[in-house]
Amino acid sequence: MVFKYLLVLVCLVCVGYGRLSELFLDKEWDEFKRVHHKAYTPQEEITRKSIWLKNLDVIATHNLEADMGHHSYRLGMNEYGDLTTEEATAVLNGARGSEIVNGSTFLPPNNLKLPESIDWRTEGYVTPVKNQGQCGSCWAFSTTGALEGQHFRKTGKLVSLSEQNLVDCSKENMACNGGLPTKAYKYISGNGGIDTEESYPYIGKKDTCTFQRSQVGATCTGAIQIERDELALQKAVASVGPISVCIDASRRSFHLYKEGVYDEEDCSTIIFDHAVLVVGYGTYQGKDYWLVKNSWGTSWGMEGYIMMSRNKDNQCGITNHAVYPTV
Repeated sequence: MVFKYLLVLVCLVCVGYGRLSELFLDKEWDEFKRVHHKAYTPQEEITRKSIWLKNLDVIATHNLEADMGHHSYRLGMNEYGDLTTEEATAVLNGARGSEIVNGSTFLPPNNLKLPESIDWRTEGYVTPVKNQGQCGSCWAFSTTGALEGQHFRKTGKLVSLSEQNLVDCSKENMACNGGLPTKAYKYISGNGGIDTEESYPYIGKKDTCTFQRSQVGATCTGAIQIERDELALQKAVASVGPISVCIDASRRSFHLYKEGVYDEEDCSTIIFDHAVLVVGYGTYQGKDYWLVKNSWGTSWGMEGYIMMSRNKDNQCGITNHAVYPTV
């Protein structure tokens, strides 16, 4: 009798715990929708909540493994947590196209002494993290990020530049369907500049080109490409400032990244699909990293940033398409 009583008690506790867990998850789901301004039809909500729950499970499993020392980074929920990896990649990763080679290659300054770490945010070179929304315009944000830095380096003024200007007007790129910083710099050079963010605000979709020469916030004369080598990229970051790069960001671990040094051996060193901005480098808990600014808002990663593995055989192909504008 005692055994049966204990068995019934255990079952009741398990049922009660299951109901509490379900209530907790329902509350968390409602909070996710509120914080990220999500609205669905009843059928959509079923699908999105199912994806969200799967991503929560992935996050919990990964972080448990991280606690056991198996990973150098942690995952976390963000505004893209209701998307599958395939959906996130299709919507957010817009670095694509044939690269334009202009013949200009980065040459480091003579007698350059490399600092152990650098963060151009602390020097005034970097604008706040932006959000491309559900438009594959990462290439435009990478472009403006590097030009904002070089414009500051030349003038001492940090001016937020218009990604929408590039989305609407850079015809060699494909707006929300992708593009490359090299082509964007060619457009800015030939166009006589790019408008400010204030005068030409971002709307997250292609529209009619309304560039105004009177509202130009920065100009460039071309672009310099960097040798496909991590030491060369380090020298460029140290001596020039923020650098546009293209990476493979197709893994779920990237979409759900939260903190730590991102070490993803499965990402490609050849294929790229996302453009971002290297704004520094350093070492954290014994692991070398590139400090990278993304354009997915501040709910993603470390307030919009990621520390990506450095000196790990060009992991995620971070050196393959490194470029910065000349001003």
